[in-house]
Amino acid sequence: MKYLTLALAAQLVTSTTAFKLVPRENPRVVALDIQRRHVVNPIAHDRLRRRQKTVQQTLDNLETLYFANASLGTPEQSLRLHIDTGSSDLWANAADSSLCSSGGNECSESGTYDANSSSTYTYVNSVFNISYVDGSGASGDYATDTFTFGGKTIDDLQFGIGYESTSPEGILGIGYTINEVQVNRAGLKAYPNLPQKLVDDGDITTNAYSLWLNDLDASTGSILFGGVDTDKYEGTLSKLPIVPEQGIYAEFIIALTGMGMNGNAGSLFDNETIAVLLDSGSSLMYLPDNVVRALYQTYNAQYDSSQGAAFVDCDLANQDGSLEFTFSEPTISVPLNELVIVAGYQGGEPVCILGVGPAGDSISVLGDTFLRSAYVVYDLENNEIALAQTNFNATSSNIQEIQSGEDGVPNASEVANAVSSLAVGSGGGRINGPSINPSGVVGATGSRGAGMPAATANPWHAAGAAAAGAGILLGFNGF
Repeated sequence: MKYLTLALAAQLVTSTTAFKLVPRENPRVVALDIQRRHVVNPIAHDRLRRRQKTVQQTLDNLETLYFANASLGTPEQSLRLHIDTGSSDLWANAADSSLCSSGGNECSESGTYDANSSSTYTYVNSVFNISYVDGSGASGDYATDTFTFGGKTIDDLQFGIGYESTSPEGILGIGYTINEVQVNRAGLKAYPNLPQKLVDDGDITTNAYSLWLNDLDASTGSILFGGVDTDKYEGTLSKLPIVPEQGIYAEFIIALTGMGMNGNAGSLFDNETIAVLLDSGSSLMYLPDNVVRALYQTYNAQYDSSQGAAFVDCDLANQDGSLEFTFSEPTISVPLNELVIVAGYQGGEPVCILGVGPAGDSISVLGDTFLRSAYVVYDLENNEIALAQTNFNATSSNIQEIQSGEDGVPNASEVANAVSSLAVGSGGGRINGPSINPSGVVGATGSRGAGMPAATANPWHAAGAAAAGAGILLGFNGF
């Protein structure tokens, strides 16, 4: 999560218009397919992803990491980029970085970029330096080059080159431009990142995109820049205001006002306000500690603080049940089978974790274990989020263009009296957890009292979380 300065507030322009969908024979929409990659240890992955400071593309889904295939340079240099709504910079590892040239093939899957091999490379500056809570990150140069994705070619897109890096994954950050490293670390003006560049080049009408991850068993989903696919969600879209941080719209924070279980909205807590960040860069969701303790108790989850993971019986995925998340008015239901993640194998048997962790003192995060159950429209122009229950495994498509205007979205409506402001500190720190209704915590799927963790720091700080592969399981004796 990037640090902000109030001096940047003057650079922001707030739009009062709503976004509207327009059906056209050839809509200005850029579609990007996204794929999912299995991450054996999503806790360690999230530890790296937490920041300190309609063109259509298919998203590949390999269990807990969503990425898109793209390329940089002339001739094209292939990359696999992690889709991240929680950051704003596109960056790739340099081919000759210490990490990628170490001989261990660390960067072979994600790909690398070689500036000297591209005839369209242009140097910008040397202020690229993104860091994570645990001190890892990447640093190097900003440059511009030709970027190709989803059948679309973009000239002169600015991005970061990681000459020094501790993460093998390239990142496609698609958040607010104010959260770019160039802005909040170097104090320079914002540059047009991918969503804004699509607007500036006339490829899409407004800076808005929709995300459909599909379910845990699906291999692909999609992101539509400048468009919405009305066949990918159920009911209507409900529009909610993004919550500013110290008066600045910088991240996709909205107000969670209630939680329930098994179809009973608000049974855990209701009519309270918790700031939550919608972040596709997080594999799991991270909630207030007292909420997490109640869930662990209900699902008989055994929490290991050294590994930052709550282990559950894998059979939990086959049981009926759900979690309900209410945002002033709309409620998104997350089925239990979307919350149980296979973390590895022991003795040939799968070992599973619950896709919920304690937020500790940081802002609550709704990552992929929530986002798979929601269709989300991120409207950066008007500082709004639109939500609807996803239509899992939809086979048809009805893509409509998003345009600026005052008429709103067809089949969508503003949520009346939605919470639009919260006490969100610098860096998005959570202020207080909600009051849990004890009667709403029912041990319907297991015995009570077996898995309550004490209040903990964020799991991505856990010393054991960096272990890769099934090794995270071998030292755990409480499962």
